[in-house]
Amino acid sequence: MTDGEQPVYDVIIIGAGPAGGTAAIYAARARLKVLVIDKAKLGGSLAVAPLIANFPGVARPVRGAELARTIKEQALGFGAEYLQAPVLGTDLSGEIKQVYTTEGVRAGKTVIVATGAMGRGARVAGEEEFIGRGVSYCATCDAAFYDGQVAAVVGNGEEAVDDALLLAKFAQRVYLAVPTSKLAVGDEARKAVEAEPKIEMLMERSLAEIRGDRQVREIVLKSRDGSAQTLPAGGVFIHLAGNKPVTDFLGGSLELTDNGCIRTDRAMATSLPGVFAAGDVRCSDFRQAITAAADGAIAAMSADRYVNRRESFRPSR
Repeated sequence: MTDGEQPVYDVIIIGAGPAGGTAAIYAARARLKVLVIDKAKLGGSLAVAPLIANFPGVARPVRGAELARTIKEQALGFGAEYLQAPVLGTDLSGEIKQVYTTEGVRAGKTVIVATGAMGRGARVAGEEEFIGRGVSYCATCDAAFYDGQVAAVVGNGEEAVDDALLLAKFAQRVYLAVPTSKLAVGDEARKAVEAEPKIEMLMERSLAEIRGDRQVREIVLKSRDGSAQTLPAGGVFIHLAGNKPVTDFLGGSLELTDNGCIRTDRAMATSLPGVFAAGDVRCSDFRQAITAAADGAIAAMSADRYVNRRESFRPSR
């Protein structure tokens, strides 16, 4: 590898929830070179869970974000690397897999897809029409385009708060529309967004419509009582979660089930050699942090076997 070139990782893990985090622990402990990519600081539905009280070895109820952070710290301790960036696309067909992110291309001998099932199905009215013309999902990518303008962010998690804070460095005003009664973030993030004078938080507001001409011009928010509010905005950054498998970045390269889940065998292998999937993106019958973690462990051991060209698993504790 020459100066400036990206390394080739043994394992690239897309998604940092309990499946991706556990995969990172097992793969890094097996002395593989591991990169975890997630658009959020702490990925997965675990990070937004209010309390977890049934995870083995955790004797007291903990916030999901705290458990997710502990898993990440353990993976980092074994040598895994983390990259916070959205994944835009992949090329998984070759011997060396390519993962395209907003921070450049990353290459790996194997890939584990652990992106969960928080994707959205139906879009908001006007959303698809204005993608690239005011509708965005990444302030890191697009915040600078709204210098001196009014922008809006919709969501209640870390990603929404991070985007609002970043937009506040450019936009003259930022509306943060929160669909719930409170933010699903830690105290530090909540205090940061409350202290930013450019950000106006609108609680219990859902995004109903996006309007414009050649560019987004305004958004319509609805309150729980059904009343509507129209606000001017040159751009809207959407961070809403659903319950669909997150597979759009794969470009149809992997075999999916009829309901859009990644199809795997018992070793978490997908339809492409060297590509594995773990956790809720497989749509298993039981969507629990512990079952996702089990998938991640199996996927990591399968990736280890693939990288080292072994026909059987190496025992690991």
